[in-house]
Amino acid sequence: MRPHHRIFGVFFIFALSMGAMLSRLPDLQLQFGLSEGQLGLMLIAMSCGALVGLTFSGPFIARYPARTGIFVTIFIASALYALVPFMPSALFVVPLLFFAGICAGAVEIIVNLEADRLEAQLGYGIMSRTHGMWSLGFFVTALISSGLRQAGVPVTVHLVSALIVVVLAGLFVFRGIENAPLRPDSHAGEAPRIAFPTIGLAALCIIGAAPLLAEGAGIDWSAIYMRDVFHVEPFIGGLSVTVFSLAMAVARLTMDGVVDRFSPRAVAATLLLVAMTGLILVATAPHEYVALLGFVLTGIGCSAVYPLAVSAAAQRTDRPASVNVASLGQMTFVVFFLAPPLLGFVAEEFGIRMSYWVVVPLLVAALLVIRALPARKPAVVVHG
Repeated sequence: MRPHHRIFGVFFIFALSMGAMLSRLPDLQLQFGLSEGQLGLMLIAMSCGALVGLTFSGPFIARYPARTGIFVTIFIASALYALVPFMPSALFVVPLLFFAGICAGAVEIIVNLEADRLEAQLGYGIMSRTHGMWSLGFFVTALISSGLRQAGVPVTVHLVSALIVVVLAGLFVFRGIENAPLRPDSHAGEAPRIAFPTIGLAALCIIGAAPLLAEGAGIDWSAIYMRDVFHVEPFIGGLSVTVFSLAMAVARLTMDGVVDRFSPRAVAATLLLVAMTGLILVATAPHEYVALLGFVLTGIGCSAVYPLAVSAAAQRTDRPASVNVASLGQMTFVVFFLAPPLLGFVAEEFGIRMSYWVVVPLLVAALLVIRALPARKPAVVVHG
């Protein structure tokens, strides 16, 4: 396998375990007897863990090879996800999700750094495809989950099986990962122990956070939305996660060439408008198939905006790339996990349709600061 193919595999494999757990949220909600708001509170533990991982894991990531960090974080997180349905109550789930979130935050930094360095080494963009493999992993696990839920397969069996698959695939893919060389123009200073966003990074944080909030809405709540609004069978309800993830995966896997041809700014602005259209369609859908179309458009719209923000953050020269990527991740990756509690509270108080409306203002805010992205694709240096 080529080095960037192994990095693609990291996100795909990690999505298999996290996606398996998230796709079974309707069953876990019933198992633990939780309301939408209580389920959101349980899931916020992942957000807190991700914040800790993104803030404090930088020195550890710099100290050890990327291969070691990926092995440790993904295997531990996957094991923690598999333990969730075995817990006697939601209170016991909270620490599991917290530590899984720490691992997820560290993985976010490692993979994005390696993808950015490999872009410089290869001479063409791969960041969108790297994140596309994350979406493809979610699509695959969501499709499998729909069938397993329809067949009545217990959550315990499903998540343990996902853990076994992750371990076996990871042993094959991760073992050949080697650290890519630093970009020639990268910041030469040491990374601080704690990473925090700066004013200069604020606009990129908004641009990155907006699609991730929409992604959280599409992945975490869509199956519950389909069940509660349209009273569909589990398979049809699960299709909402499936079509969202598939649309996002296909768009991300094909978007690098589009960005190279046009510009990060133009592509991101167009995608944000598509995402807004999809969310409004979901919020007003009179029929389940109209809602599914809305989830497709939202998936396309969310596809490449966050990877573009990551590339822009990694290429800033005011601080080491790892610090800027971690700082962006604090605001954006945490928003991805904050989506469940935020939308859960909105759904409980105002109805689940309204939970999709509240995402739209953040997309508008991202459009207002879209000039933070470069008007042209930054030049890359090709190494022989």
